[in-house]
Amino acid sequence: MKHTLNGILATAFLMSGSLTAAEATLPPTAEQQKALTPKAVFDELMAGNARFVKGEQSDPNILKRIEATATGQNPKAYILSCVDSRVPVEQVFDQGIGDLFVGRVAGNIESDEQLGSLEFATKVAGAKLVMVLGHEACGAVMGACDHVKMGNLTTLLAEIEPAVSAVEGFEDSEKNSKNSKFVEAVVEKNVRMTVADLRKRSEVLAELEKDGDIMIVGGVYNLHDGKVTILDIPK
Repeated sequence: MKHTLNGILATAFLMSGSLTAAEATLPPTAEQQKALTPKAVFDELMAGNARFVKGEQSDPNILKRIEATATGQNPKAYILSCVDSRVPVEQVFDQGIGDLFVGRVAGNIESDEQLGSLEFATKVAGAKLVMVLGHEACGAVMGACDHVKMGNLTTLLAEIEPAVSAVEGFEDSEKNSKNSKFVEAVVEKNVRMTVADLRKRSEVLAELEKDGDIMIVGGVYNLHDGKVTILDIPK
């Protein structure tokens, strides 16, 4: 049986008879987005990632999605991801046109521009989930581990260096990009610190989360098997 892109939402509407199978593969309408809970969106994305890992992706229904979103959009989530070409965010979660906002910056850091985009996506456009998505063997993290200095990259890597300094349990001689265990630890620490910084630096996001309107989570993508591991499973 072919999976649908709208996962839990699609199943619910199909059972109620409100959507046809073809309609269920379209991006959410404003009414459908509003009815979603943050936890339902989280569950749907993780189910989509499970399909991705198994190579069981849905029919993207590209042409109908282009038509359906030409006059508006109601994405379910915002994924703050690295620019790495090996992490195709929509595919990773088995989503299509109109389902996700995706912000990409090397090292998945919370720049002012990303914060403004996140506030628009949630407060204005109604997205229910924010996920900071780091990944294995991140080049930006590796550069920060080695304290690389190069043009404008220097400023970007400086945003990751607090995570490098915060990782414990390694000798100074082990704290470099050649140590995969150290890089792995910094990748995770960087995601955790970015999640904390979103709450600290954005009153808008913090208030939305406090009121239960959004969920903020962090995850790490495995380059070898495509699996996203959530660092703190939401309740």
